[in-house]
Amino acid sequence: MQVRFHAIWSEITPELQKALLPYIGNDDFPAMLTAEQAESIKQLCGLDDQALALALLPLATAYSFAPVSHFYVGAIARGESGHLYFGANMEFVDVPLQQTIHAEQSAITHAWLRGEKKLVAITVNYSPCGHCRQFMNELNSGTQLEVCLPNRPALTLADYLPEAFGPSDLADTPLLLDEVNHGYQLATRDELVQAALDAANRSHAPYSQSHAGIALQDEQGKIYTGRYAENAAFNPSLPPLQAALIFMNMSGGNCQSIKRAVLVEGENNHLSQWNATEYTLTALGCTKAERYTF
Repeated sequence: MQVRFHAIWSEITPELQKALLPYIGNDDFPAMLTAEQAESIKQLCGLDDQALALALLPLATAYSFAPVSHFYVGAIARGESGHLYFGANMEFVDVPLQQTIHAEQSAITHAWLRGEKKLVAITVNYSPCGHCRQFMNELNSGTQLEVCLPNRPALTLADYLPEAFGPSDLADTPLLLDEVNHGYQLATRDELVQAALDAANRSHAPYSQSHAGIALQDEQGKIYTGRYAENAAFNPSLPPLQAALIFMNMSGGNCQSIKRAVLVEGENNHLSQWNATEYTLTALGCTKAERYTF
């Protein structure tokens, strides 16, 4: 079992501990449960979807990295597939707070990067802030996404974000989690550059068309990719680096062990991710950051 779970294991009921151990007992637990695994746990413990997600929140919160606020938030996103994806807030010292990742963003992006096509519910241990409500409004789930909190009835995003401003107010575009491939190409045999290009081709930037992707390589040679997730309200947009850091954290990696990073974006993009990416990577101790353009 990963060390991060040790301190919160007592918050899990003995019955649920027994049901979870076959899946989270190993260090390579991927911060997600498949639909089949979730169904098995529900049957063993007599839980429904909402109750299981609520019971898993302490485990999701264990992924939180909050050296600035010391406020730890966990989230569980449930896909239309039935898979459950963990997420947690992440903060970074010596960079602007705009680089912070919220737990809801983390769980949603985690699901997106693992190939989930649509979300039906998100469970979080604190009420979503306005930033997160707007971020969720970019999803192809629409405002019917179910939002669940401890000791409260489940509500929809429409309840949390009345009279919402979103993608339909700007253009008829793909929505977040819709499958896309922008078809950009680079002549390269570099594995990290190709991984970043693949991420850029699946990025969500329907308003600026400033598609971008990134690939990070750690000390063990493992590669983690991230894609830009643009928002109709602009400010809640999630940079590709943050997406990759989410995936790295959820995969058990150490965000301060990045040895090489490659950002790929359009040469003529209206927006560039490069300056903020390079600055944040430097703060994380990565000294080898590169930019390639299509």
